[in-house]
Amino acid sequence: MASEQKFVDFIIDQIDYSGHVTYKKMFGEYGLYFDDKLFALVCDNKLFVKPTLSGRAYIKDIVEAPPYPGAKNQFLIEEQLEDRDWLKKLVSITVTELPEPKPKKKK
Repeated sequence: MASEQKFVDFIIDQIDYSGHVTYKKMFGEYGLYFDDKLFALVCDNKLFVKPTLSGRAYIKDIVEAPPYPGAKNQFLIEEQLEDRDWLKKLVSITVTELPEPKPKKKK
């Protein structure tokens, strides 16, 4: 089942980092980016955040699941989607700990 645009718009609005958070559609699902850094996926209208040590400590009661068959587990965020401040802090913590994206090769 593909994710709905309105769910992605809701997540982007909840995170509320104007101009920094964008999304790209990928095979009916979405990748969420902070500037150029991929930090989360939206699959089947569920939010999956890349796992980090700091994110794990912040979330405490972790629910992990693969966003799609064959993928590595990521943090599945369900109950806290309505808590804008909590979600914004999780994104900040996650993005800080993730490595910088590799430079794109010139063709």
